[in-house]
Amino acid sequence: MRIAGIAGSLRRASYNRGLVRAAASTAPKGVFFDVLDPGSLPLYNQDVEDAGEPAAVVTFKQAIAAADALLVATPEYNHGIPGVLKNGIDWGSRPRQSSPLTDKPVAITGASPGRGSTARAQAQLRETFVFTGACVMPQPELLVGAAASLFDRDGNLVDEGIRASIEELVAALRAWTIRLRSSSVAA
Repeated sequence: MRIAGIAGSLRRASYNRGLVRAAASTAPKGVFFDVLDPGSLPLYNQDVEDAGEPAAVVTFKQAIAAADALLVATPEYNHGIPGVLKNGIDWGSRPRQSSPLTDKPVAITGASPGRGSTARAQAQLRETFVFTGACVMPQPELLVGAAASLFDRDGNLVDEGIRASIEELVAALRAWTIRLRSSSVAA
């Protein structure tokens, strides 16, 4: 199974990039991760889309299409989704009739230095992914607060409890993806 990991942060030592790396390094046997970088995409513009998608967009969308599922780690900026992540979703959802996000299983997590973690951003992300036709995994939820004490200065996860929670999240995403595949085959 291939999972595409997407972190909604441009920061080099991002806690959310650290969550994606931790997910990739603890994935169960037979689960492979590709890490996608929405920071390489131009700002969404329908005029640009109509003229022909830039190579970075084509590559990004092909990687989403090739993945069996997505794991998205989001920070929370001003109680919302970071622009770079929303931009990636906007490009990935277009055109609606052939979007690689349609029916794609998605797990959401996020880390923030604040105690409230990323609850608001995750809620907005769930709503946005549902609108794109993606199949957002309802549980487990993983909100990582007080992140500064859980990651080293390079953004690597050092907390074993959160690492175990990430392992559980990836295992649940694997099971969710298999379940959705089974139900679509039966239909």
